[in-house]
Amino acid sequence: MEATASAKYLRGSAQKARLVVDMIRGKDVNQALAILRFSKKRAATGIEKCMRSAIANANEAAEKANISIDPDDLWVRTAFVDRGPTKNRRRVRPAPQGRAYREQRHFCHVTISLSNDAKPVKGSKPEAADAAKPAKLAESKRRKRGGATAAPRAKRATTKKEEPEATAEKPATKKASKKKAKTEE
Repeated sequence: MEATASAKYLRGSAQKARLVVDMIRGKDVNQALAILRFSKKRAATGIEKCMRSAIANANEAAEKANISIDPDDLWVRTAFVDRGPTKNRRRVRPAPQGRAYREQRHFCHVTISLSNDAKPVKGSKPEAADAAKPAKLAESKRRKRGGATAAPRAKRATTKKEEPEATAEKPATKKASKKKAKTEE
């Protein structure tokens, strides 16, 4: 069973709220609530309220479906933060050289989804993906790297081997080349 809750128009920027949400993603509900409770980030209080709302939504959905659910079995399946509107306040802040900056008030929207299904194990992958990986790896090893990174390597490797042969055929100066041209005629 899956339950979702969202908190809209939370004060603070989405970037700062994402730092908190990244700490709880994939954790058990009790562990996530403990992290949020003792976090020093300002966004943690709003995210904690959203988490408690998601737990209540899971209990309510379980009661409607006539299923017994243990809140301790829930874990954070997905958690993400979207950017909300940025409201320009009618206040200004002093800036260098006599200028003034407008203050901006940032808002964000938090969405948390909980599940009581079995957690996927990090090390396990589908078998089809494992079979395709060695073939792709072997193909990438055969392929030469292109672009600016490959050019200096290829040039160095060829100049060391071919340099003695090239110097034997070419004359060192212009005068020597003119003398060689005259002798050939």
